[in-house]
Amino acid sequence: MTRVLVVDDEPQILRALRINLAARSYDVVIAVDGRQALAAAAKALPDIVVLDLGLPDMDGIDVIRGLRGWTTVPIIILSGRSQSAAKVDALDAGADDYVTKPFNINELLARLRAVTRRVPVGDDTPCVRIGKHLIDLQAHRVTSAAATDAQHPPVDLHLTPTEWQLLEQLIRNPGKLVSQRELLLTIWGPKYVDETHYLRQYMAQLRRKLEPDPARPRHLLTELGMGYRYQP
Repeated sequence: MTRVLVVDDEPQILRALRINLAARSYDVVIAVDGRQALAAAAKALPDIVVLDLGLPDMDGIDVIRGLRGWTTVPIIILSGRSQSAAKVDALDAGADDYVTKPFNINELLARLRAVTRRVPVGDDTPCVRIGKHLIDLQAHRVTSAAATDAQHPPVDLHLTPTEWQLLEQLIRNPGKLVSQRELLLTIWGPKYVDETHYLRQYMAQLRRKLEPDPARPRHLLTELGMGYRYQP
């Protein structure tokens, strides 16, 4: 059974989440402030944390940092802060996703399912598929997924070094929202953290090369004002 730690100081939200999550066979642990959250996480070892940022005793960003000091448990922010800056700060601190209040319970449940499906891409799972293409991170190669035999050999698709770096960062975090700042820092460096147009340009190039319908991408997704996501 998947254990979810819900951290919020609003009784109505706690009650609604407890009922809805329990009805779907989640084991629910409740905390109403940051100190309770950190203590509950250490004791209960949840599989997922759903965290409000506006807590009575400390900011939710500090709770994220406290958790990230010892655990990689997925953290989904559930907050009334809708500004892009708040979302970016939470993602940069280590949150995996962000849902704004008021929220749709079905959307939140879908986000929970997405983070529980996440499996880091490593040596055991080096290949993923996007449209008709196979991406092999170990071989540093993109080929046509339709290739089946010697008469129909795989056709290589060329990606630039920057396209590769961007694609790899997303694929290695399946289902996770990766912030613009994180991508710019990792790929271009600290002098380029405000150059978000770089990301738009290279994501457009990747979609044109990989997505069957670049105008309606299914795998390389944009979260406006926040970042990008690879959806398997």
